[in-house]
Amino acid sequence: MSNRFEFEEKEILGVGVHAATMEQALDAIDTAIKQKRRLMIGVVNAAKMVNMRKNPDLWEDVTSSDLVLADGMSVVHASKVLGARLPERVTGIDLMEGILERGNTEGYRVYCLGAKEEISETVVERFNDKYPGANIVGRRNGYFTDEEEEDIATEIGSLDVDVLFVAITSPKKERFMARWADKLNTTVVHGVGGSFDVVAGFVERAPEKWQRMGLEWLYRVKQEPGRLWKRYLVTNLAFMRIVMTAWFSGLFRRKP
Repeated sequence: MSNRFEFEEKEILGVGVHAATMEQALDAIDTAIKQKRRLMIGVVNAAKMVNMRKNPDLWEDVTSSDLVLADGMSVVHASKVLGARLPERVTGIDLMEGILERGNTEGYRVYCLGAKEEISETVVERFNDKYPGANIVGRRNGYFTDEEEEDIATEIGSLDVDVLFVAITSPKKERFMARWADKLNTTVVHGVGGSFDVVAGFVERAPEKWQRMGLEWLYRVKQEPGRLWKRYLVTNLAFMRIVMTAWFSGLFRRKP
């Protein structure tokens, strides 16, 4: 991944993560849109960095993105431990809202792909109410077969889209973005995961205090303990082990 931005790219556990603030990321996106220069955005958190090590396709899809940002506080904390400090967390949902705020004045053409049908409908209604200056040119739910993907990408590609939000779970989200990048004919592609569920009010986002402490994952577990506790326990412990292994390796390398 080449770095064409003014901000640095830091290596975190073998992954190049851009040391960008929210405003810097939004400026880069605005520049890409004005110059019609494609910008694929990838975001990483603890769970994704663990899963990337198990899934070579996911690793390739994320690391080949033009702009990779730290979505989770755990990645920001790890960057400090490993001596590759990132300035702040840039979450996928906050970046999405920031893009729409700028799009409200700049008239970005936006397509929303993903989530259940009722959630997709609600999200577009709320975006239109909150950001009337942003042009929502189309939407589609996230339930489709592999055979339908090319037709969906072709349809999106015909709409002269500035920003495509992809609200599909990993790794299908990253695979779709990477596989159909050329057909999508979209300037900025941003995978937003479960953000549409939050916008539509189907999932409650953690309070800011929990976010600052890096405990959004725990707040999600609190809402759906039966489904999520094991997933987060396993990935968080795995991430901590990987970070500490990397820290100890670096410590020994630094010794004379």
